[in-house]
Amino acid sequence: MSIDSFKHIYSEPLMGNKTIFLLLHGTGGDENDLIQLAKMIDPQAGILSLRGNIDENGMNRFFKRKAMGILDEDSLKAETIKLNTFLESASNEYGFDNRQLVAIGYSNGANIAASLLFHFNDTLYQGMFLHPMVPTRSLALPDLSNQRIFIGAGENDPICSPEETEELESMLKNAGASVQTYWGQDGHRLSNPEVDAASIWYENL
Repeated sequence: MSIDSFKHIYSEPLMGNKTIFLLLHGTGGDENDLIQLAKMIDPQAGILSLRGNIDENGMNRFFKRKAMGILDEDSLKAETIKLNTFLESASNEYGFDNRQLVAIGYSNGANIAASLLFHFNDTLYQGMFLHPMVPTRSLALPDLSNQRIFIGAGENDPICSPEETEELESMLKNAGASVQTYWGQDGHRLSNPEVDAASIWYENL
């Protein structure tokens, strides 16, 4: 699979910075959506920002869903494999190591980022998962003792319940990952306090 398999934006890190943010937008977004957020967190970091390949009534997504809050796990697995293959191609094309990647995924994008962890333990080592769901409950997770994850969640999120967040947190921790969870009061949307908490977590990587 070539790097043309996902429409994307790539920019190299600046001033000796090694981080490359892997940006994965939410439903209806595109490769431009999270760039400003990434620059708020680290303006010198590189960017690899993708557009989801699934079209849902004109809205970009990274995988199909059966209904609001109900994931199509077959589609998610297939698209996760495609994303993993793309990242292998991108690392060769642009000359980065996967350990430089720090994912920032929101909602649909956070779900496929979490799915990467569930299926592969050598692709993604750090990530900010903002309002994610459990990608699947039918898979034994690999050893994630080298992974560090920030989860942004809402105590009143109408799409991703607190119980869902706690289940994902527990699954990742049981697989050995280091997980920090932020709980906000802004439903499913991103808030400034959530971004501030993610920034502090990132600074301590």
